[in-house]
Amino acid sequence: MDKAIQLRGLQKSYKKLNVLNGVDFEVEKGKIFALLGSNGAGKTTIVKILTTLLKQDSGTAYVNGFDVAVKPDQVRQSISLTGQFAAVDEILTGRENLIMIARLRHLENPRQVSEELLNRFSLTDAADRRVATYSGGMRRRLDIAMSLVGKPQLIFLDEPTTGLDPEGRIEVWKTIKALADNGTTVLLTTQYLDEAEQLADQIAILHEGRIIANGTLAELKKMFPPAKVEYIEKQPTLEDIFLAIVGKKEEK
Repeated sequence: MDKAIQLRGLQKSYKKLNVLNGVDFEVEKGKIFALLGSNGAGKTTIVKILTTLLKQDSGTAYVNGFDVAVKPDQVRQSISLTGQFAAVDEILTGRENLIMIARLRHLENPRQVSEELLNRFSLTDAADRRVATYSGGMRRRLDIAMSLVGKPQLIFLDEPTTGLDPEGRIEVWKTIKALADNGTTVLLTTQYLDEAEQLADQIAILHEGRIIANGTLAELKKMFPPAKVEYIEKQPTLEDIFLAIVGKKEEK
């Protein structure tokens, strides 16, 4: 199977509020998939269903070949979830944070696991400093490193650069690209459209509980009116495409 995620007709309501109205999409293994949408569009609900934290009302969701409703334990063993805020212990050092997670996952040689991840995420020089002294970008890199303890096949990143300065964002972007280069599948939710433009192999736009556009950046650009040639030719940004697609849906 070459699909890390498969959704078919996913529906979810909270009392009388319909949040998901038949969501369909697939994510290929080893790719970065960006899920875009305004606040309240349902992005977090989808992530919660895929990570077994919430049950859908109807439809199917498969993660790494496992039905999330039928085999949640197998799903959880093959994934990792990183939220908007770094879940690191500031009192501990970077190395101690990684060793702690490795021990909680009952891995052999937790110190070796920590050393490999510190090196992979360029944190070796800061390994023995308390995390309280880390920059925002370093904390986020450590947080993602902790998520990779145990080598999950799929990682969910929920708005991973929220609150970071431009330098920190670029650090995290490099980290995310490296994840995919090493074969890890990434599902990314973000409010920064330039982030999806920089990182994603595939982009889906969620609006009013449905996927209204899905494809590569090049494919989404074809949905936008041709570039106007005046003094220079200006290609549409992902933000232009997003606003145009959502605007058309709201006009109907």
